[in-house]
Amino acid sequence: MRTGELARRAGCSVQQVRVLAAAGVLPPVPRTGSGYRVFGQSHLRHLRAYQALALAIGPVAAREVMCADGVDAMVALLDAAHAGLDRERREVRLAREAAVAIRGEPVSGGEAMSIGELALALGIRPSTLRHWESEGLVRPDRDRRGYRRYSPAAVRDARLAHQLRQAGYRIEAMRELLPRLLRSDAAAVLDARERDIAQRSRELFAATGLLAEAIEAG
Repeated sequence: MRTGELARRAGCSVQQVRVLAAAGVLPPVPRTGSGYRVFGQSHLRHLRAYQALALAIGPVAAREVMCADGVDAMVALLDAAHAGLDRERREVRLAREAAVAIRGEPVSGGEAMSIGELALALGIRPSTLRHWESEGLVRPDRDRRGYRRYSPAAVRDARLAHQLRQAGYRIEAMRELLPRLLRSDAAAVLDARERDIAQRSRELFAATGLLAEAIEAG
């Protein structure tokens, strides 16, 4: 089949077929005497396997799998992808536990803490608290001399940020997730993320099957 027919059967653009063929995602493509590419069922199977992988783990990681040097290397990358999804599940579980433990704590009536006191209580460096402040995660007050003072609400936010960091969240994800965990819809937010992880797990499982079929068929 020609490039256009392969693209039509795979539901993608002709340009994408050309890019993937050039990148080595597809098996070597023979050409006619006049230079036209001739694709076969093997190319269609590999293309569909790539599409399924891209849906599950993203196009960059999918290309890495498809271009791996041998089946063992492919399997290792797929194992790493499954491990990554499992890590995300643990992150959600720990975030849920942190939200439940901290959201119900009182945020008024307690004494404010200095940056040194809070850092010591959390077992982190004061520079970490300053970094979280610069990223908008924790907002301390200032006393008359300009020193940071952490109110009970700021202490709660710092504790939650600390829990999220220990759970493996990066700053960007913490910035998005932390305010949601302090709202009443925290459970809904985490439920949605769990559903997304489960969906990608199913997609990766299906993609692995398509890839195995493509490899076995040659």
